[in-house]
Amino acid sequence: MTDYPGYIYAAAISLGGIFGYIKAGSLPSLFFGLTFGVLAAYGANRASNNPRDVLIAFLVSLVLLIVMGIRFFKTGKFMPAGLVATLSLIYTIRYGYRYTLQ
Repeated sequence: MTDYPGYIYAAAISLGGIFGYIKAGSLPSLFFGLTFGVLAAYGANRASNNPRDVLIAFLVSLVLLIVMGIRFFKTGKFMPAGLVATLSLIYTIRYGYRYTLQ
């Protein structure tokens, strides 16, 4: 069963990094957006092949939840930190639940 939501999350993270680079010229946004996007896609691929193999996807979403959640609370700006933190919270819960079913 293909993990389409996981791939959508990975694409959103990657596109966010690309847009951060285009809008602000931020190389860190580009690098980390693409890095975490690729890792999230790899996690979605593993979850697609085995629905219980969600550890990588869980860890990627958890790290993004923590980092972007801190950034959101420091700046108070929903875009992009609040949006990424919200998406990451959803996926951390989703993959965490699937991980506990093992």
